[in-house]
Amino acid sequence: MIQRKDYLNQLISWKDEKVIKVVTGIRRCGKSTMIKLFQDYLRNEGISDEQIVYLNFEELEYEHLLDYKELYKHLTERLVKDKTTYVFLDEIQKVEDYEKVVDSLYVKDNVDIYITGSNAYLLSSELATNLSGRYIEINMLPLSFAEFCEIKGGDNKDSLFAEYMKNGAFPYVALLKNPEEQVDVYLEGIYNTIILKDIEERQKRRETDVTKRKITDIVLLKNIARFLASSVGNPISVKSISDYITSTGRKVSQNTVNDYVEALLEPYIFYEVERYDIQGKQVLKKNGKIYITDTGLRRHLLPRKNYDLGFTLENIVFLELKRRGYKVNIGKVGTLEVDFVAEKDNRIHYFQVTASMMEEATFEREMKSLRNITDNYSKTVLTLDRFTTGNYDGIEVVNVVDWLLNQ
Repeated sequence: MIQRKDYLNQLISWKDEKVIKVVTGIRRCGKSTMIKLFQDYLRNEGISDEQIVYLNFEELEYEHLLDYKELYKHLTERLVKDKTTYVFLDEIQKVEDYEKVVDSLYVKDNVDIYITGSNAYLLSSELATNLSGRYIEINMLPLSFAEFCEIKGGDNKDSLFAEYMKNGAFPYVALLKNPEEQVDVYLEGIYNTIILKDIEERQKRRETDVTKRKITDIVLLKNIARFLASSVGNPISVKSISDYITSTGRKVSQNTVNDYVEALLEPYIFYEVERYDIQGKQVLKKNGKIYITDTGLRRHLLPRKNYDLGFTLENIVFLELKRRGYKVNIGKVGTLEVDFVAEKDNRIHYFQVTASMMEEATFEREMKSLRNITDNYSKTVLTLDRFTTGNYDGIEVVNVVDWLLNQ
């Protein structure tokens, strides 16, 4: 199994704390593997097998437990008296009204609860409403570049980075023996599973909600997904998506587009990032951006498009900032843009991302936005080239490959 040390250490740090541990993320990013690694850690710490209860609701043998009452009965019968029982519920969103089970277990003594899910609905349901302040979320992403290098081995980091950008970072992809032949087949399987299976589950949840439109047109859904993938790094709105679809000869309302975009955000295929006015110190509701959870998946969705290298780098940096625990926004300073305003521990770090700083016009453009910021927080330009690295009046220019490998 691939060791996901950073995520595993987060789980270890929350062990036995009176909060529900919620692990979220796109399918096949490694949630189940990390849970099993954590269970191995517990056993090494002297926890007995009878104290560990693990259910994966993707497995057919647990189908009878999709009824929350049966699930609750099954779990309570396995609680160990006078010892902590560690309960792991994998892909819990498949259980209707699962939050009633989690809530009831939470109030019991000596129960440590861990749940995983591949859909953001997990935290927009009654769990978030009823247990506000009583859970923590660990949002899991595919492999970081450092993890990718650890698996692949070799000293040529630039070559590995080219492979990382092209094929993406799903853990299984990094283990493929013939990636050139196998990656697209594997990614197609993940994508179709998300589009068909997760959307079907979404339909079931929305059957009683008349305000939500059903996602019935898979062709439209995939067209919108391709548009979002091609628009990574660009300001985007429901209107711009609607206008694009209309330009292809199909009229579609903005309300319908909004529902279909929501259906693509929920299973963590894409992440939405809001714009932040650095001078006015406020979040702006218009012209945010969309980033995809894996650049290999983006290439798979756009096989004939030679998409912009700079936006691919920008997407990778966004994901890495999320991995490192930053809250990320797009920056606006006057009429100029800063790629990322990253906040952590009440400190801000500004980032620009560009493929190269070697052209004078590019150098001045990337620097200008950061120079116009008057506060004293850190400012960094991340680039693929190694010729312009250095410090320019307090603005660091850093090679992006080195930055990704340097925690």
